[in-house]
Amino acid sequence: MKSLITNNKGQTLVTLLVFTVVAIAVVSTAVVVMINIARSTSITESRFIASQAAESGIENAIIRMLRDPDYTGETMSVGDAIVVISVSGTDPIIITSKAILGSYEQTVQTTVTYVENRLAVSGWEYMY
Repeated sequence: MKSLITNNKGQTLVTLLVFTVVAIAVVSTAVVVMINIARSTSITESRFIASQAAESGIENAIIRMLRDPDYTGETMSVGDAIVVISVSGTDPIIITSKAILGSYEQTVQTTVTYVENRLAVSGWEYMY
C-alpha cells in the first residue's frame, strides 16, 4: 500500500501544471480575440464618421450655393475630420466633398443643377 502512495506524489503537481497551461492558452486566445474586435470596431467607426463628415460637406455646399451662386468651395472641420469642398462646372454643377479623419478618407460627389431657379440634386455618389 505504501508504494502506491509514494508513486502518486508528483501526479497532483503535473495535473495542476496541465490545467494551468490550458487556462493560460484559453485566456490568451480570448484576449487576442477581444483586441481584434476592438480594433475592427474602431476602424468601422472611423470610416462611418468620415463618411458622415463628407456628407455634411456636401450639405454645407448646397446651402452655401443657395445663398451665394458663386460659391467655389472651402475647407472646414466637422468634429475631428477635415473636409475639403470643391465646386466645379456650371450646368451641371459638380460638388466634391473629401473628408479626412486620421488615415481614413471618404469622398462624396454630387451633381446639382438649377431648374426653374431652384437647385436640384440629380446625383449623389461615393467615390472609393
